[in-house]
Amino acid sequence: MAAREDILKAVEAAFAHEPRLDLQRFPIRLSFADGVMTLEGEVEDIAAKKLALERAAAVPGVESLVDRLQVAPSVPMSDDAIRDHVRDALYQEPAFATFALEVGDRAGVHPVRPATQEPFGTIAVVVDGGVVTLDGQVPSLSHKRLAGVLAWWVPGVRDVVNGLAVEPSQQDSDDEITDATPLVLEKDRFVPADHIRVYCHNRVVTLERVVPSDSIREMAEFDTCYVFGVDQVMNRLAVQP
Repeated sequence: MAAREDILKAVEAAFAHEPRLDLQRFPIRLSFADGVMTLEGEVEDIAAKKLALERAAAVPGVESLVDRLQVAPSVPMSDDAIRDHVRDALYQEPAFATFALEVGDRAGVHPVRPATQEPFGTIAVVVDGGVVTLDGQVPSLSHKRLAGVLAWWVPGVRDVVNGLAVEPSQQDSDDEITDATPLVLEKDRFVPADHIRVYCHNRVVTLERVVPSDSIREMAEFDTCYVFGVDQVMNRLAVQP
């Protein structure tokens, strides 16, 4: 196995050669021990976070990662405001209309809505330092993924820890991710999901076809990065002249 210093230097070199990682503005701190690489710091956006994790994982000698990277919030928001926005997004989402919804703060956990009928599920939202934690139980991986994306869409969120359990358990796969990603894109009213082709291989999602603008191209990439289980996004969307 390569020496600790060599592995750290290899990861630093991989970051330095990646133009989408702005290390001057957003430095990433690294530590390594017993095959585990820990990444800490703030990154510019969700795509940079995914990219840093992918580049670090690809270095020989890195057996696993500890992800402590947080995304710079597009809008500064308090934890209470973030919690309320996530709560409202989940409350208003038709896919969760029958689910119990809870929120947590320093005073404890507070029920927002009880479960009503099948399919049953419970989602509890806690926010600390801009990091949203989702706990509870949902009936499918698609529900888990959608809840995570709705949390990510709140502008002040720095990270989402999606601890939702799927009961009965489901085996995740590239096909599951391929099916879930268009459903997420369809939820974003700014993204023409029907113009985008999605496929996934080894948790790397590729986006293809044509979109109207650079901003929509970027939105589609970010939305895909938000999907739980996606390790990397290959954005091959062309912009219509």
